[in-house]
Amino acid sequence: MNIKAILLVVLMSSLILFGISFAFLSWSKSRQKHTAQTYFHGKSLFKNISLMERWNHFLQKSYMIMSKIPGLSAYIQRVRKRISGVHAYDEFRLRRETTKITLVVLGILASSALILFMLNPSVSFLLLVLLTAVIINSLLIDMYVNRMEKKLLMQMIDLFSEVRHRYQQHEMIDEAIYEAAESAGYEASVHTRKIYEALNAKDPSEELEKFYETAPNRFLKAFAGISFMIMEFGDKVKEQGSIYLQGLSGLTKEIHLEILRRDKLDYLLKGLNVIALAPVFFTKPIERWARSSFPAMDEFYTSKLGYITKIVIFIVIILSFVLLQRLQQDNETTYRWSDKKKTWEQFFSSFSVIRLTASFMAPKPATPAYAQMIRLLKESSTHLRYEWFYIRRIMFFILSFVVTMTIMMVLHQTAKSHILHAPVGGNTFFGQVSSDQRDAGHQLSDQDLRVMKEVGMSSSASYDEIASRVNGKQNINSSKDTLVNSTNRILSKLKAYNQEYLKWWEILTALLIGWAGYQFPLWLLYFQRKIRYMDMRHEVYQFQTVISMLREMDRISVEEILEWMNRFANIFKIPIQRCVLHYDHGAEMALTQLKEEVRLIEFQRIVDKLLLCVEKIPIAQAFDDLENEMSFYFEQRKQEYEKMIDTKAGLGKMFGFAPMYALIFMYLVVPLIVISFMQMNVYYEQIQKI
Repeated sequence: MNIKAILLVVLMSSLILFGISFAFLSWSKSRQKHTAQTYFHGKSLFKNISLMERWNHFLQKSYMIMSKIPGLSAYIQRVRKRISGVHAYDEFRLRRETTKITLVVLGILASSALILFMLNPSVSFLLLVLLTAVIINSLLIDMYVNRMEKKLLMQMIDLFSEVRHRYQQHEMIDEAIYEAAESAGYEASVHTRKIYEALNAKDPSEELEKFYETAPNRFLKAFAGISFMIMEFGDKVKEQGSIYLQGLSGLTKEIHLEILRRDKLDYLLKGLNVIALAPVFFTKPIERWARSSFPAMDEFYTSKLGYITKIVIFIVIILSFVLLQRLQQDNETTYRWSDKKKTWEQFFSSFSVIRLTASFMAPKPATPAYAQMIRLLKESSTHLRYEWFYIRRIMFFILSFVVTMTIMMVLHQTAKSHILHAPVGGNTFFGQVSSDQRDAGHQLSDQDLRVMKEVGMSSSASYDEIASRVNGKQNINSSKDTLVNSTNRILSKLKAYNQEYLKWWEILTALLIGWAGYQFPLWLLYFQRKIRYMDMRHEVYQFQTVISMLREMDRISVEEILEWMNRFANIFKIPIQRCVLHYDHGAEMALTQLKEEVRLIEFQRIVDKLLLCVEKIPIAQAFDDLENEMSFYFEQRKQEYEKMIDTKAGLGKMFGFAPMYALIFMYLVVPLIVISFMQMNVYYEQIQKI
């Protein structure tokens, strides 16, 4: 039984099991409803239950069943964790959406994989399809999460407008939030009610800290913090208006900017994912068409160069798709500080050989390279320790080297098999090879193989030795030219066969690829630090919003400002916590250490003003130009957003069309041109012999 038949059996079995499960769930549900119907004296409750309610019940039941299946339960938990930000406080809705996404994604992936495998039934292509399915899986989940996040942002605009209106009516923040939650959209109302409960709890600070850990975006965190701050210190009316209403206006402007950025980016990158993945569907049809129309292309597609070209094209497809997905991710505002309990680097550190190798490769303490690496790890906010990071680099080197060497050895074996068993073709370039020509080519290939085995596959076999053996196997009517061609062909096969071994430059290439794998985690840290720069500026803008309100409060101190900054902090949480802990032992020393630890210029300016406020000038005087700075930073970020969108649009077009260009030119046009020139040389030599 071949692989195609096995997969069809697996598919049919899965469909049958799915049908049985669905029938069982429906029967169980009908029994429950029948019991309820009997209990209520024959009232027809079953007819009153809508199709949507039955579907929701099926999703809840499916969640319970799939959570008990090994493997599938882990996948469900990953999906649940990914969407838990938006549906954090509604367990039934969270389970329903998790099951819905799981069924849709797995259904799409299974059907797509089956269709692709039927188009190209081979093991190598099946592995590629499975790898592509993993990538598409994360893409579909990201699309759902981004859609829900955008929906939440749209609802928050109406929510803040309603809070403003209610606050102007009652001048009570908690009542305004409660009434606004009643008329807000579902997703926004759930989070708003949670904020209301936290503000009216016995310990609002502790409840708000819990809310900050699960808030889906920075705007809700800022809204909760500003509301609590005004409830604690009281609102003030300045020339520009109420402090609280100014804070809501600032948040609304930020949300408008974020929505416009997402809309424009979605419009410019729309459809590029499909274009990037389209070559996966066309590799096999193009190969079949080229082979049927140009028989000489068989030599390219079955050669080692053809396999390398195919691998390169698939790598381009996967890399382009992954890079497109990175471009479309809204990761500028999704940073969360976390620390994993167990990592695979920690597991490998338990082996003494790997641990000693990592300590040998890593820079020694008290050296400039060590200090530079420690700073990079801090600025990129990685959860890895210094030793674990170098274990990761070593394992990436080993993996890259081993995979490259394995591919090279497999290619050598494939090339040997092609030399031994490929049919001997004629000089036909156009049209199709007839069945008689194909059979004759296989007979000549088998004859060549027998002669090559008789001489021991040795490249030192002489021309006369091979000619005598070929002459004994050919027909009596064979011409001298046929004998000469067969002998030369076998000699070239023996030479090519014995050339298929691992060469020094191939080992050097594997080492270079391994070195690239060794450097990849370091390059990733530099990339993360660059991406994180935008997160840092968002957080500084929140600090400025908080300080603009706190500076108007009576009896506010620098230590209290630091404590409020700590409540809002994500990226700067650890250095600010350290500064708060050391503040009693020396305010200037703690603030100076905080400034040295964080290199962002905007954050350092805030710390410089806090240093002035320790003993020299009042807080309101130190931050008297804060509104102008906030206006400047807002306009600066708008300009940066436009540049970023233009850059992403250009990169998106390049990544989206690169796989199609690679497929057309590397897999069809260039090989066709090269083969045509080779055929022209053959025809020219034949013409000269006439």
